[in-house]
Amino acid sequence: MFSRTSPAYLLASLFKRMSGNSLYSSPSLPMEKGRLKGVGDSQVLRSPEDHQVPLLPALQVVESAVGRSSNVSRRWAGQAWRLAASPLLLFFLIPILALLANTTIARLMSSLRDVQMVQAVLISLRTTLVSLVITVLFGTPLAYLVGRHQFRFKSSIDALIELPTVMPPSVAGLALLMTFGRRGVLGDTLSAWGLQIPFTPLAVILAQVFVSASFFVRAASLGFASVDRELEQAAQLDGANRWQVFRFVILPLSRHALTSGGALSWSRALGEFGATIMFAGNFPGRTQTMPLAIYLGFESHLDVALTLSALLMLISFMFLFIVKRFALGRVEEG
Repeated sequence: MFSRTSPAYLLASLFKRMSGNSLYSSPSLPMEKGRLKGVGDSQVLRSPEDHQVPLLPALQVVESAVGRSSNVSRRWAGQAWRLAASPLLLFFLIPILALLANTTIARLMSSLRDVQMVQAVLISLRTTLVSLVITVLFGTPLAYLVGRHQFRFKSSIDALIELPTVMPPSVAGLALLMTFGRRGVLGDTLSAWGLQIPFTPLAVILAQVFVSASFFVRAASLGFASVDRELEQAAQLDGANRWQVFRFVILPLSRHALTSGGALSWSRALGEFGATIMFAGNFPGRTQTMPLAIYLGFESHLDVALTLSALLMLISFMFLFIVKRFALGRVEEG
């Protein structure tokens, strides 16, 4: 009835060794003319064989006590984890609430009438959507290669993919400038073709792709790697080619990771600042995104900076919430 590793069973085993009787027998008590000393007439024992008192009620009491103690321990453990998680959660929450507390609806509506502010919002939305499309188109094959294949220097390629996530944004912008700038590695070639990338909207898009694509590639590669290879082999045995296996087996099973990676990549591109200002500049109506407008507004108009900051935060939060609540929720239900 009780597990051999349960506390109740171990306690009963110890009791058995001390008494010398079986697991379901009570310890020997002194006998006197067929009676137990100190026991009433209703408990007369006629022979030693009758001296078998089950210990199951005692074991059940012990098991119940151990269970209650275990429940109390689990509750205390849960409370301890909540308390340990609270400081960082509050550190995230309080600055966000402080920012929102200094922004009113009237101030937000008034700032939205500013042409420069509206231009910054539209430039940010347009460029981030284009950068997301580029990231998905070119990042998916790279993620599939890293997630589903083994090859030489794979660890080096993994490190290269994740390098932009830890690289300072200003360093990323300078690297792009030294690559596509007039004196850069590709500067002469681009000039011969009549192309000028720095300080243009295209530079904004390239800066966003450079700093945000790693989030998508890493999430997608983990999603591709998690797909069971037996499913791929079963589809091939049924006559599916490689494209059909990818389209109807691997891609649907990895869409949770792809969606999550795309959301993180877009959010990172929306908040990009350092690489953009180094590579694309801060020209209102041309390359000035929302983060750049916030920086400029902080120096001249604090109300504009606060409003743009609150708007940027709300857009990012609503996008992430919709993706996690609806898109990923439907994937989990399916």
